[in-house]
Amino acid sequence: MHSYEHFWLDPKFWVAISFVAFLVLFGRKAWAQAARMLDARGERVRAELDEAERLRREAESMLKQAEADRAAALREAEQLLARARAEAARVAEAAAAEAEAAAARRERMAMDRIAAAEASAVAEVREAATEIATAAARNVIAERVTAEADAVLIDQAVADLPRALRA
Repeated sequence: MHSYEHFWLDPKFWVAISFVAFLVLFGRKAWAQAARMLDARGERVRAELDEAERLRREAESMLKQAEADRAAALREAEQLLARARAEAARVAEAAAAEAEAAAARRERMAMDRIAAAEASAVAEVREAATEIATAAARNVIAERVTAEADAVLIDQAVADLPRALRA
């Protein structure tokens, strides 16, 4: 081993001094460069965090809007359902009223037909009764009234004619 009289003569000392000088001269530049890189990275991270926060706020806003739209759609669907039920009830009532009116019309038509049939039957019975009465009267008159009785009836009718005309 070598032992040097003074420490500044030792090559290890000068290597150490050179290393420290290198670190002092170039370390500042390297440190400044590293600090700039770290600052730039920090800015990018900060910008990404800001963007993420902005996106989160937008997402929350969109979620609130979607929930409001959903609630509005539910309210509208309930209103449509209520209107449809009311319309169905109205249509059912109208159909029932129409059916009742149609039944009443049919009943009235049936009653009119029955009344017409009754009137026709009564007219036929009267006509038949008139024909029978006329035939019976003709037979009775033909059997009972003679030419002399006929002349008396005619004279009596002619005599009553002025009195009948005055009345």
